[in-house]
Amino acid sequence: MTGPSLSTRGCLLAVRGSIRGCIIKRCRQVLALLILLPFLAPVLVIGADKGNFSTAPKAKNGAKWRLGYYEGGTYPDYQASLMATVRSLMDLGWMEQANIPPQKAEQTAELWSWLATRTKSDFLEFVPDAHYSTDWDEVLGKKTTSEIIKRLNERKDIDLMIAAGTWAGKGLANNDHHTDTLVISASDPVSSGIIKSIGESGHDHILARVDPDRYQRQLRIFHDIVGFKKLGMAYADTDSGRTYAALEAAKEVARERGFEIISCPTRDDIPDSKLAAVSVEQCFQDLTKKADAIYVTKQNGVNKKSIPKLVAIANDGLIPTFSQSGSEEVKRGFLLSISQAGFKYVGQYYAETIAKIFNGARPAQLDQVFEGPPNIAINLRTASTIGFDPPVDTLGAADEIFQEIDTP
Repeated sequence: MTGPSLSTRGCLLAVRGSIRGCIIKRCRQVLALLILLPFLAPVLVIGADKGNFSTAPKAKNGAKWRLGYYEGGTYPDYQASLMATVRSLMDLGWMEQANIPPQKAEQTAELWSWLATRTKSDFLEFVPDAHYSTDWDEVLGKKTTSEIIKRLNERKDIDLMIAAGTWAGKGLANNDHHTDTLVISASDPVSSGIIKSIGESGHDHILARVDPDRYQRQLRIFHDIVGFKKLGMAYADTDSGRTYAALEAAKEVARERGFEIISCPTRDDIPDSKLAAVSVEQCFQDLTKKADAIYVTKQNGVNKKSIPKLVAIANDGLIPTFSQSGSEEVKRGFLLSISQAGFKYVGQYYAETIAKIFNGARPAQLDQVFEGPPNIAINLRTASTIGFDPPVDTLGAADEIFQEIDTP
């Protein structure tokens, strides 16, 4: 790999309003791509519902629909998905328009409190005491799941539960209750056992969004851009850890493209995020010596506090990285990922799903397949640090370009 050329850096300056140092021919290529990009409709794959259902606001027999929320612990995707869903509910008219205040990174508790007390709606109520989070504690998780199911069966005061992630999805995707449940942001709801298949959840009251080839697309994009021969992956070698890491998807693309996967086991089965982070750091140290790229998988040890150290390890080893999670981690220093703008489209899907359910659809009648657009996020400071010169078409397709590493 070679360092970023003056032409590439000049192009980005030109895009942001300066033509100093720009080599005209290459800049025109980049600018042409960027000019055309807004007119290219994103590729969204949405299946067909088993019926025609309205998304128009509708009250519940003169009352409000009551929503609850459950997550295994804090995670950036959960917050981003919930915020995007709320914005789309506002756009659909289910809530009055309001600016969501700045939120603590990864947290949903304060967001839920704001939704419950500060937003206005004639149709929806975000129940104040119906936000549940278990800090990734297995014992607390089992206890909380039981408490939620008991509430759903006995009090019956929740019309729809939002279950964020695999942990919460597995806890509520069953017949121990019959409250409509929407599972959001689960890595692979089929292989993790949340739902029966891509086509059906197996329960009339359960729906989990499925993006069947999400991680395959990520890895193909990463390989197209970087062209690695050995891909490093750090993940917990457990059923859930392999699911979170999308290991089977990685193996599929490895066979297809002819690269080797270098695995390193981490600790993701403990609530102590510091110890989990140490295990990931140790793996990164090892993988920078054995692999020529790293696919940064979702786990407790990859978090806002550990990412700066992980970025430093990878960058010191001149190793390109791709965040499985999204562009928030690119903002903090990983080289590439799928743009966070994709949450907008996912939020629209979740909001429309909620609207259809409140208009009479059963979750099992609604299609679970939704594929968002594969827009790219890239960190140019990291590219410069590791000596990677981004291809012109990569820059042109980038929806989010970070010129510095954001360190908390």
